[in-house]
Amino acid sequence: MVDQVKQHQEMETYAADVAELTEFLGLKDAIHIGHSTGGGEVIRYVNKYGEDRVSKAVLISAVPPVMVQSEANPDGVPISVFDNIRDQTLNNRQQFYIDLTIPFYGYNRAGAEIKEGIQRNWWRQGMMGSNVAHYECIKAFSETDFTEDLKAVDIPVLVLHGEDDQIVPYQNAGVKSAKLLKNGKLITYPGFPHGMPTTEAATINKDLLAFIES
Repeated sequence: MVDQVKQHQEMETYAADVAELTEFLGLKDAIHIGHSTGGGEVIRYVNKYGEDRVSKAVLISAVPPVMVQSEANPDGVPISVFDNIRDQTLNNRQQFYIDLTIPFYGYNRAGAEIKEGIQRNWWRQGMMGSNVAHYECIKAFSETDFTEDLKAVDIPVLVLHGEDDQIVPYQNAGVKSAKLLKNGKLITYPGFPHGMPTTEAATINKDLLAFIES
């Protein structure tokens, strides 16, 4: 049985893990792509470790600059939302991971084609993960401030965000991130949900490929 890691569930460790892996693999001129929390991990890694290893980066539906509402970030998401996610993760995990697929993929919007296979696969991935890691990650993705990381990175960064993202609101995330980047490009998509790499894969992949080849 593999023990669950009970410590270091925060962005510094996530980025350090990426650095250790890329060094082991000897990667150079890599393009790092991160979705949601992974976008925060990417921009922190690029800033702290990736100067000589990364050529481009992509942030998709990503959490930077910072999600949680505060005096400095009045447009952010109230912490009560994240406290509820913590409660659901701890006490109602099995059902919560099904229920969350509805706003995640925009299945609560008129005309949406609900695909049970996508819901089941999301649930499968969630239930395979460590509940300790999932619980602690809520603080990591919601409260970490990536403002200085975004300002410091000077490689080309593509920011993709759906305008109907119900998980990470695009105006407080993608739009602000692109403005902070020295060499950022923003593409927003009307009507696209948080899980747009799955529901709108053809569009997202086309824009990714164009950026990679540019």
